[in-house]
Amino acid sequence: MLSASTLAVRPEFTVTVVGCRSDHVRWSEPERRDDHRLVLVRRGRFRRWADGADADLDPTMAYLGVPGEEERFAHPAGGDVCTSVGFDPSLLGRPLAATTLYVDARVDLAHRRLVAAAGTGDIDYALSEELLGLVAVVTGEPTVRPGPADRALVAAAREAINEEAPEAGRLCDLAALLKVSPYRLSRLFSREMGVSLTRYRNRVRVTRAMDRLAEGAPALADLAAQLGFADQAHLTRTIREHVGHTPTALRRLLVPGSPVP
Repeated sequence: MLSASTLAVRPEFTVTVVGCRSDHVRWSEPERRDDHRLVLVRRGRFRRWADGADADLDPTMAYLGVPGEEERFAHPAGGDVCTSVGFDPSLLGRPLAATTLYVDARVDLAHRRLVAAAGTGDIDYALSEELLGLVAVVTGEPTVRPGPADRALVAAAREAINEEAPEAGRLCDLAALLKVSPYRLSRLFSREMGVSLTRYRNRVRVTRAMDRLAEGAPALADLAAQLGFADQAHLTRTIREHVGHTPTALRRLLVPGSPVP
């Protein structure tokens, strides 16, 4: 019996936790998928047959599936839980081939960070960058060669974020605006600025939050919505991470005579 819980879904990717409680030792009926997907085992083990080859999968192994593959599955050891990441290869800006992969400690950490990012509510930056990092480390990171246009690209990304361009609300949309793959934009930005796109964008949003708190901002839930945070809790976590204070404490610090709640 299969169960699935979606952690994140966007036009370019989906992240789903898939559980299987089956114990059948025989191969399942063949099925074909039409997506690229990276599947990592969180618990348990199972067998997968694809295009004439079979593999034993457990938390030390993962597989990269591609459209058109014929697959069969068997679960001789009982149940398992996996993270399935479906994605458009345009995120990385390069083609990908089906393969079975060894999961080393770096991949395990990237997997855990992806799942943790899903709990932050920041799907369009924090989770997107973790997903790009996970897929890149699994499939092998090509050398990102700097060029004369790289600095201008990073400057354009910063301008879009600071000017609150509609496309800056999502990493993938920002990359499309700048005509570059999300992976390349993320890597170039981090190398040039020394911080990730996610942290830079949050830095800008924290400044806006402080401005509005000093001006007598509305309720924190409304402020969170205005600044594009998932909710008030997401706003509070981000501000505390960047300045060491909650929004309520900041209001007291920024507005002389503000009452202590």
